[in-house]
Amino acid sequence: MQAQRFAIINGDDFGFSKGVNQAIIKAHKEGVLTSTSLMVSADAAKEAVTLAKANPNLAVGLHLVLVCGRSVLPPEQILHLVDKQGNFSNSPFFAGLRYQFVKQTHQELRQEIRAQLEKYRSTGLPLSHVDGHLHLHIHPVILRILVDLAAEFDIKVIRLPSEELGMNLKINRSHLLTKLVWSGVFGKLCRYGKKLLESQGISFTQRVYGLLQTGGITEEYLLGLIPQIQANLVEIYSHPAMPTAGFSTRRCANANAIHDNPLNGELGTGEAELAALLSRQVREALLSNGFEITNHHFLSQRTT
Repeated sequence: MQAQRFAIINGDDFGFSKGVNQAIIKAHKEGVLTSTSLMVSADAAKEAVTLAKANPNLAVGLHLVLVCGRSVLPPEQILHLVDKQGNFSNSPFFAGLRYQFVKQTHQELRQEIRAQLEKYRSTGLPLSHVDGHLHLHIHPVILRILVDLAAEFDIKVIRLPSEELGMNLKINRSHLLTKLVWSGVFGKLCRYGKKLLESQGISFTQRVYGLLQTGGITEEYLLGLIPQIQANLVEIYSHPAMPTAGFSTRRCANANAIHDNPLNGELGTGEAELAALLSRQVREALLSNGFEITNHHFLSQRTT
């Protein structure tokens, strides 16, 4: 008997801007997107919450922001994390080193993570999962804090970005050195994270696709990827966006180190990723390869 297969299709950065919000809702209503991750301190977060409540089948989780964004707490409470305007570092590399080796950051990180979880809870939306901007949530210091807070905030699922380098390179060999480095670094972090989450009974999908092709989750890429997937419970995430009058671009130059900025230009990759999520061929590829397109909320209902 063939095992059941499930694919969760997530849109990151919900709340970042009106253009991102519109794209995520369109991809949910008309395409394969089933899930999204909310940036609670972002400019369009309030609109995102309203849209989520109007679309109850869209699972929403917390997109924890500890780099390339603004804090929830005022700067004077977390002096070692943000500047005077409340902005985190724009460099995930240097932020990660600082969070690891500057002890004063540890308690402040706990305070800010708690504040973001509390702000999410205040929306009244059920918490589908937790992930993080630029995956900084799997930094060992940060992940341990999330695990400590899991029972209090009912965190049942945390994303571990785990994908096969060889599979990606069969489809797209561009930016090879960067992909090799990222695969090594995130592979080690995910091995640590897997042991920690398993020990605490926190769930994660077998594979998560998006990191090595960040900003390039196009229809062509997905049609090459989906038939190769061997795991039975996977997440595919992307960054869909629509251009809007006066729409903002991402603050962080490091947010897309492999591909062009998803929100830059009239024909940015955010639009290409939206088109992929709306593609009938992508839906057909998922279904023909045995995947049920679902989200963490629906999966949890199956087991209760």
